[in-house]
Amino acid sequence: MQDGLFEVVKNAAVEEKAHVPFSQRLFAFAQRAWRPSASALAVLLAVLIVWHGVTGKNGILVWQQKRVEDQQLRKEIDDLNKENARLRDRVERLKTNPDAIGLVARDKMRYVKQNEVIVDLSNEQKAPTRTVGK
Repeated sequence: MQDGLFEVVKNAAVEEKAHVPFSQRLFAFAQRAWRPSASALAVLLAVLIVWHGVTGKNGILVWQQKRVEDQQLRKEIDDLNKENARLRDRVERLKTNPDAIGLVARDKMRYVKQNEVIVDLSNEQKAPTRTVGK
């Protein structure tokens, strides 16, 4: 008789659930499910924030690329500053040193001193080379 009593109680519980209105069942479900769903939403939001921090417009990847570009530009600036200093030094020597002026006059303008002869070898034709055939 114990089994019969147990089945009556079980059937009564099932019938009670069937008669509960939908709004009450929905409210009960919302009360049970809000914590897991809020936790999942918080994890999803954290993942999205981290993803944006890494790959976003001003993220870590872009920051590293800008850092490399900055280092390259600084090196280029240093090289240009060295070149400017070298050219300033050359201009200063050309203003003050007669020997430097003479070297430029000889190289660029083809000036010569008395009793000097210029031999231009740049226009000579090269000797023809023969290729060995098969």
